[in-house]
Amino acid sequence: MISHDPTAPPPPAPPGTSPIPHDEIRQLITSFLGSELRSGRRLVADYSVERFERTLERTSFGPPRRAVAPGRPDIVRDVDGVVAGCLSMSYAAPHLFGARLDEFVAALRHLLQRHAPRFWDWPGDTELLIATRR
Repeated sequence: MISHDPTAPPPPAPPGTSPIPHDEIRQLITSFLGSELRSGRRLVADYSVERFERTLERTSFGPPRRAVAPGRPDIVRDVDGVVAGCLSMSYAAPHLFGARLDEFVAALRHLLQRHAPRFWDWPGDTELLIATRR
């Protein structure tokens, strides 16, 4: 399994950037689409409930081996890049907003412009969990 490692602390942000305000963006999305975000016909999963390695430990695979690859510390996006990234997510795809898409994009741009013109996008380190059947 390959995922982002949420336990790794981020390095310092590049000068002249602000972190992407993910929590505020999610609040804005839910104000338009409702609190139960969907990806296709399914609800978006809350992966904060249990880490993958804990789930694997209880299967016939047992505890996985873990490797970590460092994330890129130099990804900087402008407002357009953050808007595009947001709309590329399945739970915030443009068609979900229907006739309110332009209103949502305007509100998102306003939110972002209150923070900074340039945003640091820290994807986190990449965690690889390697499990083999016992």
